[in-house]
Amino acid sequence: MPEVIFPGPEGRLEGRFTPGPRPRAPVALILHSHPQAGGTMNNKIVQLLHKDFVRRGFATLRFNFRGVGKSQGTFDNGIGELSDAASALDWVQQIHPEAEVTWVAGVSFGAWIGMQLLMRRPEIRGFISIAPPANMYDFSFLAPCPASGIIIQGTADEVVTPSAVQKLVDKLRTQKHITIEHKEISGANHFFADETDELFKAIDDYLDFRLDPDCPIR
Repeated sequence: MPEVIFPGPEGRLEGRFTPGPRPRAPVALILHSHPQAGGTMNNKIVQLLHKDFVRRGFATLRFNFRGVGKSQGTFDNGIGELSDAASALDWVQQIHPEAEVTWVAGVSFGAWIGMQLLMRRPEIRGFISIAPPANMYDFSFLAPCPASGIIIQGTADEVVTPSAVQKLVDKLRTQKHITIEHKEISGANHFFADETDELFKAIDDYLDFRLDPDCPIR
């Protein structure tokens, strides 16, 4: 998949982009984990998410937040990174302006950014949040959450407490007009080091359901 450089709020951003197979192909944006904890667009889960969406016919972009890899700028505690994500989505939409639907997938810190992005971009119709850091960041902005999606958590996560994620799920499930799937992966740590297969089975089962033309959730 080709390397791309596109404009961001603080200079260029580095990404990897796979165009869609047709003009109206759906769009997927994938957001990596915390830049100051080694998160990059080349982390294993991010790469596997990219391949998964490409296999399903999505125009797919993953990129490095500011200050990571060849991306310019410095870490901005999430404020600037949200702007980076918005710029990344703008860039993909210039290539696929007729996209039928948009999805966002994020890992840890990237899940927090992704959930904020979907609040601002009504074209995002589905999300995948892997180990969202509900014990570290405020998710109260999801009031209400505008899209249905899946939240996946490891039961042995040493960074994000499963109980905090459960509270987030419970709160979101009180909202009308959306459906929140919650999957816990038994024994998985924050990086799903030994449970990658189980993680992607949960992701694929959910995408199979949501992308079925007869799915009741749109």
